[in-house]
Amino acid sequence: MAEGGQDRETGRKTVAVVGAGIVGVASALWLQRDGHDVVLIDRGEPGDGTSYGNGGILASCAVVPVTVPGLFLKAPKMLFSPNEPLFLKWSYLPKLMPWLLRYISHANAKDTKRIAEALCPIIGDSLADHQALAAGTPAEKWLVPSDYLYLYRDRAHFEEDAFGWSVRKVHRFEWDELEGPEFQAYDPVFAKEIGFAAVLKNHGRIADPGRYVKDLAAHFVANGGRRITAEVTDFSRENGRVTGVRAGGETIPCEAAVLATGSWSKDLTGKLGLTVPLESERGYHIELFEPSMMPKSPSMIASGKFVATPMEGRLRLAGIVEFGGLEASPSRAPFDLLMRNITAAIPGLTWKKTEEWMGHRPAPSDSIPLIGPVPGVENAYLGYGHHHVGLTGGPKTGRLISQMISGKTPNIDLAPYAPSRFQ
Repeated sequence: MAEGGQDRETGRKTVAVVGAGIVGVASALWLQRDGHDVVLIDRGEPGDGTSYGNGGILASCAVVPVTVPGLFLKAPKMLFSPNEPLFLKWSYLPKLMPWLLRYISHANAKDTKRIAEALCPIIGDSLADHQALAAGTPAEKWLVPSDYLYLYRDRAHFEEDAFGWSVRKVHRFEWDELEGPEFQAYDPVFAKEIGFAAVLKNHGRIADPGRYVKDLAAHFVANGGRRITAEVTDFSRENGRVTGVRAGGETIPCEAAVLATGSWSKDLTGKLGLTVPLESERGYHIELFEPSMMPKSPSMIASGKFVATPMEGRLRLAGIVEFGGLEASPSRAPFDLLMRNITAAIPGLTWKKTEEWMGHRPAPSDSIPLIGPVPGVENAYLGYGHHHVGLTGGPKTGRLISQMISGKTPNIDLAPYAPSRFQ
């Protein structure tokens, strides 16, 4: 087989996967299992970015996007309140505006339902998708099947989210409703002011997301995969095909290329001839080490729009939406809000130390990930743009990309995710 070429008898290809987060690592593993020679390239270590800092929940039910009906009217008030989980670096607003107008245009019932319809096949069976990905690898130990709770003050507060729950019901998600003493019996750590829980079964959490992705990547290397630490700057192309990836001053030859660099994908996608309306949705987390109390299950506290997830030796609080681009330093206010919210939700909670993190969720303007071939480039594929559900949807995305490169027919309609929608 020629270097970087395809073995025409077996269909074996040399594939370069750019990006070592959950989507890139899942793509690399499934491609390897499908018989390809794979090189995984990233400027950093596997699982060090958003795949490390996420909420750690396999949130299959999270098919409802941020852009729900009414957001256009609510957002201005949220931006000016220190107690709402929406923040903006105001100096970034002029650059943000073209994307923001497109994003807000989808905040209607019809588009919300369409987005949920697209997300469900990618995230709707996340626990099983992760179990299949991690099977036989050291990463299996980090997967924990669990319930997933949405917590409200009372039933009236829950019913304020009726539209979102009606969308979940359409997609056959079911939940138990616990009120007052019944919820306190389920999990007594939460404040009495939290009097209603929607409990979704058949979900899961990852006890250490960063180490999970690192263990998957280590298994990939142990089974013959190559990993290169270098920044990818461009692609080599001939006759409408990618022939190599430019990284660290070298060209790495390949027969197919996968771009899965999350919020940093826009410029490299542009080098492939496609302009994608992509922004960073900045997210924050705080970890409380050796907490005196731990929730029984990962929980979304609806009043603060943040999740509290039990992890290995610590409790992770994650959430917040901030728009401010890729370059600006973290803001103080989101961390302060997370701390106020957790002390209200779990009174009396103590811990030994805290760690803070800010990262970047890749946010296309239509809230649907890009999964599939780049128009006009026969053998280049994209896998990014999952907003809040990258960890949840990473395994299915990787498997779909491997199926496409391997010439297999996926069992879902790929049209909603087609990068060509942005031509």
